[in-house]
Amino acid sequence: MKIDKQLQEDHQVKLLVEVETERLEANKHKAARRLARRGKIPGFRPGKAPYDVICRFYGDAAIQEEALDLLVEEIYPKVLEQSEIEPAAPGLLEKVESIEPPKFAFLVPLAPTVDLGNYRAVRLPYDWQPPGEDKVDEAIEELRQMHAVTETVERPIQEGDFPLVDIRGEKEQAADGENPVVIERTDSPLFIRPQQKEEKWPFSGFSRKLIGLSAGESVDITYAYDKDAEDENLRGQSVHFKVNIKTVHGVTLPEVNDEFAKTVGEFENLEKLRQALCTNLEKRSQNEYDDEYYVRLIDKIKEGGKVKYPPQVLEREAGRVLDDIRKRLAAQKLDLETYLKSRQLDEEKYTAEEVRPTAAKRLERSLILNEVARVEKIDVDEPSLKQEFDETVNELQFGGFDFRKLTSGGKRAQERFAEAMTMESANRLLTRRTLERLKALATGQKVEAVPGEDKPRKRAKPPAKSDLKKQVTKKTTTSENKKK
Repeated sequence: MKIDKQLQEDHQVKLLVEVETERLEANKHKAARRLARRGKIPGFRPGKAPYDVICRFYGDAAIQEEALDLLVEEIYPKVLEQSEIEPAAPGLLEKVESIEPPKFAFLVPLAPTVDLGNYRAVRLPYDWQPPGEDKVDEAIEELRQMHAVTETVERPIQEGDFPLVDIRGEKEQAADGENPVVIERTDSPLFIRPQQKEEKWPFSGFSRKLIGLSAGESVDITYAYDKDAEDENLRGQSVHFKVNIKTVHGVTLPEVNDEFAKTVGEFENLEKLRQALCTNLEKRSQNEYDDEYYVRLIDKIKEGGKVKYPPQVLEREAGRVLDDIRKRLAAQKLDLETYLKSRQLDEEKYTAEEVRPTAAKRLERSLILNEVARVEKIDVDEPSLKQEFDETVNELQFGGFDFRKLTSGGKRAQERFAEAMTMESANRLLTRRTLERLKALATGQKVEAVPGEDKPRKRAKPPAKSDLKKQVTKKTTTSENKKK
C-alpha cells in the first residue's frame, strides 16, 4: 500500500492511497456474498448462489461498488496507522482516482494541536478587592425592601413606592410577520428606586418616569435602545410603552436591628447577618472577577502561542453553542426562529457572524486549558475527587434535582448517573486546579517547572465515543467517480 500525505492549510491532511489490485478482487467475492444475502436470487437460497450467477444478477457495477466500499472499510484504519494520523472527526473519501490499480483520495481532519509558547512568562496582575461595607449596607437595604409592609395610598407616586401597573411595549418598526409586542404585563408591581440605584428593566430610568402619576392615570413612553443593548431582541429598536397606573402602594420599612436579623433568617443578631452577607458578597464578587480574569489570561497566552484545529471541530462546537442558545431562549418561552426574525437575521447569517466566532473563542480557550493541564501534569487525586463529587451532588439537590427518578430507572440508570457525576466532578476539579496554576504563574509566584518526561497521572476518562479511526464517509458514490 502506497500513501502520499499532503497537509492542507485548514489542519486537514489529504491522503492519496494506492492499493494492490488483488485486494479489490478479493473483496469482489465478499461483496457478492453480501449482496446475495440481502436479496433473493431465483433458484437459490439466500447467500448460496455461485459468484458468476450473483454477478449476472446484480451486474458488475454493483459488485464493484460494494467491493470498493468493503476495501475502504478494510484499509482506512491501516492507512491512518501507517500515516501516524490521529483524526479529530470521521474522514472523507473524496474520490476514487482509479480502479486498476485502486487509488483513493481521503481527506482527514487532524486532531487539534496547541503550542503554548512561553506561557510561563505571561504576567497578569490579580487585583480583586473584596466589597466594602457600603455593599453590605446595600444588601441590608434590599432585605428591608423585601420585608417591608405596604399599604394602598391615595396620592401620586413617589420614590420608594410600589405602584401596580399594566405595561404593554411594542416595537415601532417590527419586521413583516413579526409580533411587535415585546412586553405585556398586567397588575405588575414596580419599585421606584432611588435614582442612583435605578433598575435597568425595561430600560434605565423607566420606573422614575412614573413619579407624580396617580392611580387611574396613564403615560406613553417611547425609548430607543442602543445597538449594544443587553437584550439582543431590542438592539437598535424603538419601543413604545403604554403604562396604566392601577394602584399606588406606600412602603413602611422595618428597623435595622437584631429582631430584623432574626426575621430575615436564622441569625442570632444583626452582626451575624452582616457577616453572612459579607461572605456571600465576597464570594459572588470574586467569582465574577475570576471569570473575567481567566478569560483575559488565557487570551494572553493564546497571543504568544498557536492553536490549530480542522473546520469539523469548530462546527461541532458551534452546534453546542447553538444548542445552548436554544435552551436559554426556551427558558424565556422563545424559539430560535422567532428570535432571529425579531433581529431580521436568518440562521446562516447568525451562525456565521455570531455563533462561530463565539464557538471559536470557547474552543480555543478550552484547548489551551487542556494543554496546560497536560504539560503541567495537573492531577486529580481520589480524596479531592470524592469531595468534589459530594459538592456536585449537593448543588443538584439544592437546585431541585429529583433523585427519586434514578431509583425508578433501575441500577443501570444509577450507575450511568454516578459515572456522569464523576466525570463532571473530575473535569471541574481539573479545570479549577489548572486555572489556579495559571494564576500562580501569571502573578509571579514561584512554581517549579514540570520535568519534561511524562509520568503516569490519574486523569478523568474521556466519555465513550466511536472509534474515529474506523469512520469514513463518501463524498460521491464510486460509480459516479468511475464515470468521471
